[in-house]
Amino acid sequence: MQVLQAGRFKFLFLEVEAELISAAASQYGFEASIQDSDRSIIVDLAIKDHSVPLLLFDASDPANLGWFSRCQFYVDGRTGAVLQTPISIANKRDRAGKPVNGGLRVRISRELPATFRLPGKMQLTEQVFYGMFTNFLQALTKTGVAVCGVRLRDQ
Repeated sequence: MQVLQAGRFKFLFLEVEAELISAAASQYGFEASIQDSDRSIIVDLAIKDHSVPLLLFDASDPANLGWFSRCQFYVDGRTGAVLQTPISIANKRDRAGKPVNGGLRVRISRELPATFRLPGKMQLTEQVFYGMFTNFLQALTKTGVAVCGVRLRDQ
C-alpha cells in the first residue's frame, strides 16, 4: 500500500493483484473476467454451478428478517456500494441490457481517502482486503448479502 499526495489531499493506493482476485473467485465457485485499470479493478463474476444462486436479500422485506440478521455485508441499494469496504457491485447485463442470473459486476477501488477505515477502525491493507474479499465471495453463495435502502421489486 502506498500513500499518495495530491496537493493537500492524501490517498491510500491499494496494490491489489488481479491474479489473486481471480484465484479467490475460482476457489468459491465463480468464473472471473478481470479488467485492470489504474484506479480500480472491475471483476465480472459468473457462478460456475448454475444450481447455486447468488444470495442477495432485500433488507426491507419482512420475510427476510432472519437472513438480514445473519448477513456480514450490506449493500446500498441506490449506489451499489458495499458498506464500509472499497467494493461496489452492479448487475451483470447481457447484450440486450437485461440482468444476467448468477452474474455480478464487482468494482474494487484502488484509491481510497487516507481516513478510510474498516469496521472497528481497522486500517485496510492488501492482506486484510484479500481476507475481506474472500469473505464477501463466500457470503454471496453461503450466508447472504443484504441490499438496503431500496425495494428490489421496484427496480
